[in-house]
Amino acid sequence: MTTHVLGDTRVLTARSLTHILRSPDTIITTAVTPIALMLLFVYVLGGAINTGSDESYINYMLPGILLITIASGVAYTSYRLFLDLQGGIFERFQSMPVARSSMLWAHVLTSLVANLASMAIVIGVALIMGFRTGASVAAWLAVIGIMVLFTLAMTWLAVVAGLSAKTVDGASAFSYPLIFLPFISSAFVPTESMPAPVAWFAENQPVTSIVDTTRALFAGQPVGSDIWVALAWLVGILVIAYVWAVAIYRRKFS
Repeated sequence: MTTHVLGDTRVLTARSLTHILRSPDTIITTAVTPIALMLLFVYVLGGAINTGSDESYINYMLPGILLITIASGVAYTSYRLFLDLQGGIFERFQSMPVARSSMLWAHVLTSLVANLASMAIVIGVALIMGFRTGASVAAWLAVIGIMVLFTLAMTWLAVVAGLSAKTVDGASAFSYPLIFLPFISSAFVPTESMPAPVAWFAENQPVTSIVDTTRALFAGQPVGSDIWVALAWLVGILVIAYVWAVAIYRRKFS
């Protein structure tokens, strides 16, 4: 049974990736907004922002930019899932010997690959703009692990949106708050510079702990308790989103 599920997931993932390879503008479009934000903040606004440290502003802001890249990318997952639902592909697969779970996992794994590609583009541009890191191989692996967890958590939320949406616009609209959330965190300015109520929210929402952990890893500094807070948020969101998505899917096709 496990072999059957893995085989079906592999085939359906290859199908989804083929669609992306035939239309690479999906990955390019996902990377455009974060790159534009980097250019704006570094070359226009960065000189007026005091981060309270000696590191360059591109080093300070890159973790938040990576999260925005992922938040932008998962919107396409919701969009593609919605189109598959409207096209009747899921109903067609129901009449075939295809494992049900493989249909959702194919979209999730496609999202993971596409978002890793988009992040690679963004990091490449950041290096051209002056991003430098003293992170060890272990620290880089930790950063990649955090980004993978964040992508999976956000993608399963995208699956929920794609399964629940009534229109194409509704399928991708869920990502707007996710894109906006890093702006109310430590991603671009220290939370100490914010008004008290906003600072409280910024310090107690998931993005800040994820950003602070990633920034410390890039700088080769101790991550402290931030990494455990970040992991707790990521695993919690991932589990809730997964259970929610599976419940909606089963209700739709029971």
